[in-house]
Amino acid sequence: MRTLLTNIAELTTNVAADGDPCGTLSDAAILIEDGRITWVGAAADAPAADETVDAGGRAVIPGFVDSHSHLVFAGDRAAEFEARMTGQKYAAGGIRSTVAATRAASDEELRARLRGFLDEMLAQGTTTVEIKSGYGLSVADEERLVRLAAEVTPEVTFLGAHVVPAEYADRPDEYVDLVTGPMLDACAPYAKWIDVFCETGAFTVAQSRRVLEAGIARGLAPRVHASQLGPGEGVRLAVELGAASVDHGTYLTAADIEALARSSTVLTLLPGVEFSTRQPYPDARRLIDAGVTVALACDANPGSSFTSSMPFCIAIAVRDMGMTPAEAVWAATAGGAGALRRDDVGIIAPGARADLVLLDAPTRVHLAYRPGVPLVRQVWKDGIAAV
Repeated sequence: MRTLLTNIAELTTNVAADGDPCGTLSDAAILIEDGRITWVGAAADAPAADETVDAGGRAVIPGFVDSHSHLVFAGDRAAEFEARMTGQKYAAGGIRSTVAATRAASDEELRARLRGFLDEMLAQGTTTVEIKSGYGLSVADEERLVRLAAEVTPEVTFLGAHVVPAEYADRPDEYVDLVTGPMLDACAPYAKWIDVFCETGAFTVAQSRRVLEAGIARGLAPRVHASQLGPGEGVRLAVELGAASVDHGTYLTAADIEALARSSTVLTLLPGVEFSTRQPYPDARRLIDAGVTVALACDANPGSSFTSSMPFCIAIAVRDMGMTPAEAVWAATAGGAGALRRDDVGIIAPGARADLVLLDAPTRVHLAYRPGVPLVRQVWKDGIAAV
């Protein structure tokens, strides 16, 4: 079946051309066959197809690529959010309450909630998602979290080093031994990535290095949580070890920015976190101007960013982080793909997966111009209409 999507007012291909990193085309069309894009160009030049879908003069962008999420969990932390809104400071220790609820939940309960979150994301245009473990923090529970995540995405991250669980509170190095030994052995078969929360209140730089190097030795690729709660050495550790992405980056030094600009490591910004914790927003303008590759992700989790909406994150990035609408959409699509080292998503080009979002708007600018409005009219995942 050859399907032609035509009469597209503005097409964001993310194939750079003429100084435009978004590769924007007007009056465009896309040909889809067997789940892949086979042709992109002017609507007037479109080839024949078995089926034609009229975009009605609306905009089309690539499906969002959310490269940072924590979707396998149980419980609720609304009371913690309410406390922050009255002045309580965010700290990493709140993760332990989610760990307790997640350990108590059945596989079926976790699976049902996970699928509900994925449906939310798809309805808002997210077609590729990375999912981390990190709310089990025991060998058996971390194994089941990565196993459940692997049922729905190939982008699974083992995050046993999220925080030190209560039972190891006075023995953090022993917990690192567990993470890098039996826990890694159990989780590696289901995971693609290894991650660590390199932060005060979580893991030191030395402990983080141990975790990442153990994962690399088992064939997992590194990514890092760093500089969320304050400046530290996590960003430079990520760059040194060739991490695909270092995430958060709320507090960056000039040396951090220089190291990122010289590397292939993507900095993934998570504006939902700053919204939910009332921390300062990162200065994305400074980062982009310095040559850092930036991605946007939701960091969907019950504690610091309980949102699954990439359009919401785009609106924040434009309003409060100094990004243009084009930069924000690129970061939420091609940027996220780069953070996952993928070249088959986040773009609209021959050979790429036919993951597409039709907006009920004439341009991508409306994602920030009309915040909170459900502008996603249609989503295609692998060429199949999903929403």
